[in-house]
Formats: sequence, structure tokens, C-alpha cells
Amino acid sequence: MQTPTKKVQSSTRDADSSAPSPGIWLSLATVPMLLGIVGIKAASDLLSAIGQGSEEVFRGDRLPVLHFPDSEKHSQVEILE
Repeated sequence: MQTPTKKVQSSTRDADSSAPSPGIWLSLATVPMLLGIVGIKAASDLLSAIGQGSEEVFRGDRLPVLHFPDSEKHSQVEILE
């Protein structure tokens, strides 16, 4: 009766030895995590550059100067008329 028990124990040990160690799982998870961090940083830099570019389009020195009448002068002209 002890022989089958030993076979079960040896097969359990074989299954444990064939399972990857936590160190292997950690090393396999490190590369995608680092790629994700680098990708997020690149996307952040890209969106920041796009935002700065759009600000340049709407800067005041590139738009024509619009002359609006002063509200005080406009109201005085109406009173005089």
C-alpha cells in the first residue's frame, strides 16, 4: 500500500517542479508593464505637443486686430445725437 502513495507524492512533486516559479512570472510581467509605462509617457508627450500646437494657432499675434468701439464713446455719441 505504500507504493501507490509514493507514486502520488512523486507525481505531485513532478507537477510542482514543472510549474514556473514566481520569479519567472514576475520577469514575464515586467516587460509588458514597462512597455505600457513608456507608451503612456509617449502618448502624454504627443497630446501635450498637439495642445501646444493648437495654442499657437490661436495666439493673438497671428489673428487680425479687431477694433471695437469703446462703450463710453458709443454711448456719448448717442446722447449727443
